[in-house]
Amino acid sequence: MEKQKNAVGRRKEAVTRVFISKGNGAINVNGKDYKEYFTLPYLQNEVILPLNTIQAADKFDVVINAVGGGVKGQAEAAKLGIARALLEIDAEFRPALKAAGLLTRDSRVVERKKFGKKKARRSFQFSKR
Repeated sequence: MEKQKNAVGRRKEAVTRVFISKGNGAINVNGKDYKEYFTLPYLQNEVILPLNTIQAADKFDVVINAVGGGVKGQAEAAKLGIARALLEIDAEFRPALKAAGLLTRDSRVVERKKFGKKKARRSFQFSKR
């Protein structure tokens, strides 16, 4: 394997650049440990899910640069980025990652607000009298 592989993950407005290399399981997000950056346990599980799926949580070091969106969007973008980077390392990981649904980009984004409406679909309150 080369020095390091990288990939991009996206979710809503969040974009993460993921750099993965051989190591001992350290995951850093924007210069902090991922458990410090993502304080909620379910978000921490989201981030390490691709590594746990291929039983390689302690074999790779991951550096993540996350921008935009909220914490949940960044965690899910990191999940996709890690899964894509693992594919670059070894294509044999593909069946396991695909079966877990980790290679699909979640395309759901916030619907835009329309004119004449209060929000995207919500109308102003109607008053008959």
